[in-house]
Amino acid sequence: MKQISFSRFNIDQKLFWFIFLGLGFFVLLGLFCAHYMESEGHYITGMNNQIMWGLPHIFAVFMIIVSSGVLNIASLSSVFDREMYKPLAPLSGLIALSFLIAGLLILILDLGRPDRLIVAMTTYNFKSIFAWNIFLYSGFFLVLLIYIWTMLDFEVKGYSKSMGIFAFVWRIILTTGTGSIFGFLVAREAYATAILAPLFIVMSLLYGVAVYYSYHSSICWLNKTQISENMLVNFKKLMVIFLFTNLYFLILYHLTNMYISKHLDYEIFLLTSGGIYTILFWVGQVIIGILLPLILLLFGKSNSSLSLLITSKIILLGGLFAVAVIIIGGQAYPLTIFPDHQIVGSTFYDNVIHSYIPSIYELGLGIGGLTLASLIVLIGIANFKFIPKDI
Repeated sequence: MKQISFSRFNIDQKLFWFIFLGLGFFVLLGLFCAHYMESEGHYITGMNNQIMWGLPHIFAVFMIIVSSGVLNIASLSSVFDREMYKPLAPLSGLIALSFLIAGLLILILDLGRPDRLIVAMTTYNFKSIFAWNIFLYSGFFLVLLIYIWTMLDFEVKGYSKSMGIFAFVWRIILTTGTGSIFGFLVAREAYATAILAPLFIVMSLLYGVAVYYSYHSSICWLNKTQISENMLVNFKKLMVIFLFTNLYFLILYHLTNMYISKHLDYEIFLLTSGGIYTILFWVGQVIIGILLPLILLLFGKSNSSLSLLITSKIILLGGLFAVAVIIIGGQAYPLTIFPDHQIVGSTFYDNVIHSYIPSIYELGLGIGGLTLASLIVLIGIANFKFIPKDI
């Protein structure tokens, strides 16, 4: 087997510090937004008693499932013995770790009182899916650190495959747990279905490969190196497979909901009469997130690295829309507090479609989280040998 060599990120120092300071600015902006929301209260955001999970939660959930999915690049080599992906494994582990840290930090800062996190991490109620996810997220952090160590340190490299298999199993359970947060919410007509767990898994696979390719191609461009034609073709194939898989599970999810009488009214709302939420679903999630990338990949004439990078960005934009539809759209549809009764008057917003306009502070926190992930990746590749040579 060909010896794989790695190197640090080696670019002009001025360009490095320009990128570093640019990312750092947006990270500080995100911290300022979080501090302002903490000190002034959440009334300055678009969130309220009806829409309790807002834009920060969209970014956080998106980044957590990306963290799981991007590690699939490493799993292709360690679990499925695809040797061509072996040089890409360490970088995929670093990106996964970065997105996990940044996504969880968004959640912590949005919830407030980060000093109380130790209570949540040491006092578990395992009847709660939230308690399980705290365990899964914190455990995944440790698993990623050990897995990256086994890939970079020659003395423990023999454990890399075993650790890769363990990380693969853990991340599948983790993504299942994240989808189950919504799947177990029986009070919401948009949720309460087991199919959300596998839907989140296939979403993570798609967004993970798109994120990995975005970072890898950007690093190659800055390093003035080329991605091999064979690698481009394989990434293109992976995206097409995961796009079709996402489309299949999305159709299955909505067909299942339409079959269940309890969920039918929500489906009518989302698919036909939900206003902005219907537009987000059809235009954002379906067209931008799935159909447009499929058209570009299957019928586009260019097979260049740039065209695949643009397609990856489109997929990720559609991914944010998809998570927004699930989180915001699911809360916007009113709770059925008194089923089988006609509501004459109520202060519980019965039968009222809830509106949500995110504040600039929520957006700032979300963007700050995304740039923090990139900043961690930048620091990692500048100080450790993550970048594969000759691929």
